[in-house]
Amino acid sequence: MIRTGQQYLDGIRDDREIWIDGERVKDATKHPAFAPIINIRARMYDMQHEEKHQDTLTYLNGNERNSMFMKPPTTQQDWWDKWRGVDNVMKDIGGVVTRVGDETIGEMWSLFDGRDVLNEIDPRFAENIDNHIKAVLNDDIFHVSANTDPKGDRSRRPQDQDPDMMVHVVKETDAGIILRGAKYETAAAYADQAFLKPTVANWTDDKLSDYAVGCIVKMNAKGVKHICRSSFAGRGSVEDYPLGNRFDEVDTLMVLDDVLIPWEDVFFYRHTKAATYIRSTLHRYSAFPYVLRILYVADMLIGAALWNVKQTGLDQHQGVREKLADLVCYREGINAHLVASIAQAEKSPGGLLMPNQSLLYAGRVHACSNLAQMMHIARELCGGQICVTPNVAQFRNADTSGWLNKFYSLNDNWQAEDRRKLLAFARDLLNSDYAGHRLTFVQFAQAPHFNHLNAVYHSFDFSGPLDFVRKAAGLSEQVAGGR
Repeated sequence: MIRTGQQYLDGIRDDREIWIDGERVKDATKHPAFAPIINIRARMYDMQHEEKHQDTLTYLNGNERNSMFMKPPTTQQDWWDKWRGVDNVMKDIGGVVTRVGDETIGEMWSLFDGRDVLNEIDPRFAENIDNHIKAVLNDDIFHVSANTDPKGDRSRRPQDQDPDMMVHVVKETDAGIILRGAKYETAAAYADQAFLKPTVANWTDDKLSDYAVGCIVKMNAKGVKHICRSSFAGRGSVEDYPLGNRFDEVDTLMVLDDVLIPWEDVFFYRHTKAATYIRSTLHRYSAFPYVLRILYVADMLIGAALWNVKQTGLDQHQGVREKLADLVCYREGINAHLVASIAQAEKSPGGLLMPNQSLLYAGRVHACSNLAQMMHIARELCGGQICVTPNVAQFRNADTSGWLNKFYSLNDNWQAEDRRKLLAFARDLLNSDYAGHRLTFVQFAQAPHFNHLNAVYHSFDFSGPLDFVRKAAGLSEQVAGGR
């Protein structure tokens, strides 16, 4: 059943081991680095119970209500409903959050699709996949995904260096497997559990490897340590940095120090073929909400830039309109790929409905690879004042406020306070440490650019272009089966 925000908060007050800025965190829900984003996640849980949002964010599954985000998709309408739910959440919280569960549960659906392949390799664990998909749905679990390992020296096999550079099994017991290593994971410190999957390593021709493991890790399990980067929350006032102080999703180096994973939480183990297969299909669902989030970032770029040129009276300038049109084309390119991926959705091997893979992965390349350029266009349209404007304390100080009100008031419609608010928002969106972090996150969170392109290559049907050119060029029939 759907949880309340309070149930979520109570659930993560479990004495898990969290470290940030050299200190042990006693209660993440009250710590200034974590509280803002935790409160947003709690708000999302509470929205499910409100009459205004309940029919959008939940659905009836028999006699119980479940989260629309966690519903395995079987129809196009399921995808439209998920999109509408994201839209409701983003508009309610007034910003963009990424690691809140719906963008990682899709990786479990990819496991569901791969049950037959995994069964051929090792039939012990297929039932575990079904049980965990049901558990996430029925218990409304905040489920995240353990991403990449520290890796160490990538020119060497993991076995040929410190073995803990990549997560691996050190021991089997009657109760389960024992893991050592570390993973980077956003939101791990305040989530319920993570799907830990392997980074495909230099296994050469090995058929079996202790590094080929996929499982569920409970975030409060004994031996799990969350060593977090410094938060952007608290760096200046929320009025000066409205995004970083409210929407920073804290990243963690999740250390696994001899962590017991019960057998019922193991999905595959040792078989490198299974690990490689799962990695190759991992984002067939989760890429959709990931790219959808960037659509809302594009809207923020357009909105910040357009409000600025309206304030300064440049919105009628042809050169300005051309730059705004570039931003719009970027935004609509993302939108078109998402819409088309639903309109041409495909049945998955497990009987679910997955977005059209070629269109979705091409949309991910468009959204991620062009974001830096689009941020710079928005920066140009917002102008140099985003990097030189004094902070809010100067606007409130009796000795300086008069001068700032004079020089930041533009006309009768645009007074200094609105000007200051817009410049602070644009600075945090485009120029701040938080802005740089978000850009890097987009470029690497699901995979680096070459992996994005590789996914496009493997999902595109090349037979159409080949056949068209074969006929247009008059090539012989036998070349169709040759190189």
